[in-house]
Amino acid sequence: MLQVQPFQFNMFGINTYIIWDSESKDAAIIDPGMYSPAEQSAIDRFIADNNLQLTQMINTHMHVDHIFGDNYIKEKYGLKVCASPLDAFLGEKAPMQCRMFGLPSEIPGVEIDVELKDGDTLDLCGEKAHILLVPGHSPGSIVIYMPESGIAFTGDVIFKGSIGRTDLVAGNHTQLISGIREKILSLPDSTILFPGHGSPTTVGNEKQTNPYI
Repeated sequence: MLQVQPFQFNMFGINTYIIWDSESKDAAIIDPGMYSPAEQSAIDRFIADNNLQLTQMINTHMHVDHIFGDNYIKEKYGLKVCASPLDAFLGEKAPMQCRMFGLPSEIPGVEIDVELKDGDTLDLCGEKAHILLVPGHSPGSIVIYMPESGIAFTGDVIFKGSIGRTDLVAGNHTQLISGIREKILSLPDSTILFPGHGSPTTVGNEKQTNPYI
């Protein structure tokens, strides 16, 4: 059975997720947002305490708040950064993103090692995960849909009662709304959406209550 553990990290309050198969203990991390040593330790401690084997790292997109911990995970656990190549320029410009937000310290650039494209499928913690490209918040924003468990990790594409901002570099509001309607609202209403910020929601709930779509 798939298990999901959210962590809220850094000054932007992003959701980092560890997911794992309760039987095999095979685990993955989605959007490593650890900014401080204390946040890094929280991830390490959870992995150790639960005897997890961290084998995959996926970024829903490459805005700096979602990639603060990528290089740490890459070095400590020997994992590759998996993300859409359309966001490669954002990872490369991580230091510039830090300066843009006036952060007290910068992180090095983050390189994408494994390119994820629309329609790809991955073996993720014992299940098939479908990669859905939903650009607009960033050019390479992806949603990770796991139909067997009825869940999707949406990054900053859609939130409970809201959507991702489109006023950042290469954002596109029309494209985002179109992608949400075509790729997310077409999923079963019971699908649980785990966003990059805030609380989980469902496709059905967003169809009924989200004022942006």
